[in-house]
Amino acid sequence: MTNQINFTIDGQEIVAQEGQNILDAALANDIYIPHLCHHPDLKPVGACRLCGVEIDGGHMTMSCLEPVREGIDVRTDSPVIYQARKIAIELLIADHHMDCLACAAAHDCDLLTVSAYMGVQPERLERLRKTERDLPIDTSNPFFQFDPNKCVICGICVRTCDEIVGLGALGFIDRGVSTVVGTFGNKPFVESVCESCGECVVRCPVGALAPKKPEFAAREVQTTCVYCGVGCGIYLGISGDEVVSVRADRERPTNEGSLCVKGRYGFNFINHPDRLTKPLIKKNGEFEEAEWDEALELIASKFAESKGEKFAALASAKCTLEENYLIQKFTRAVMGTNSVDHCARL
Repeated sequence: MTNQINFTIDGQEIVAQEGQNILDAALANDIYIPHLCHHPDLKPVGACRLCGVEIDGGHMTMSCLEPVREGIDVRTDSPVIYQARKIAIELLIADHHMDCLACAAAHDCDLLTVSAYMGVQPERLERLRKTERDLPIDTSNPFFQFDPNKCVICGICVRTCDEIVGLGALGFIDRGVSTVVGTFGNKPFVESVCESCGECVVRCPVGALAPKKPEFAAREVQTTCVYCGVGCGIYLGISGDEVVSVRADRERPTNEGSLCVKGRYGFNFINHPDRLTKPLIKKNGEFEEAEWDEALELIASKFAESKGEKFAALASAKCTLEENYLIQKFTRAVMGTNSVDHCARL
């Protein structure tokens, strides 16, 4: 069991766990410290220079890199801290494409959150020379796009691909004032080793990495992904009677908030216009639409003729977990055979 550490943040008594950094401890206690490059799933790097704090009235230090210590007095705001943050956020905004209303991350943008917290004023930005860059947007990936003009070089995507996915598909290119994030050789995503898992997309604090068709759900339903046997927890985003998004369940121990390309993006077949809405029965060599009662009676009669070892069932990863359970139960209990298989075992 880890030891508890007692200290103060802006005069408020805080209890944290030994080994925790100040930023995570503050956020866990609903104390906001501006940050862009920090993510709880990743090792802290202190690259954005926004999470500075003062400890015991001393010099400013990055709270994401500073571990909690017994009895320290942390101050999250002072004239020195404010000035340093102000300069950092203004330079980031001056280097950023600010088409916020058309941005997929407009509803959940960390840059906007920090800007609002710092009270950035347009007149102050006017004194800065804005970066004149119009880098091409990479739309090669079928599920998401990358706009380097919106990138704040926080490195979250690079570290996600390295630390969580273990693929290393992304890195920093053209070091210096021209630094951008890109794939090896700066090739399009579709030509890289990227597996389209989307882990970098869901962690991007701005709209640099964003889904091609961002849709917002009216409600969510908790369920289990059935594409393979891992059993990843997911939340299906529902709008009307359509599934419009998938979000990973961070509380599920099997995946802890991560998903593969199938689990995250493989849901569009549900709403596909070519899906059958009525059963088809082959008559005179041609498929014809039939009513459900007629189709079910035909299936039941055929099944009755094929009990035992004549029968085998193949379940599908595009069925729900409950449907797959019923398929194997039906095969064993009703049809009297253990000949049941599933495409996900491959």
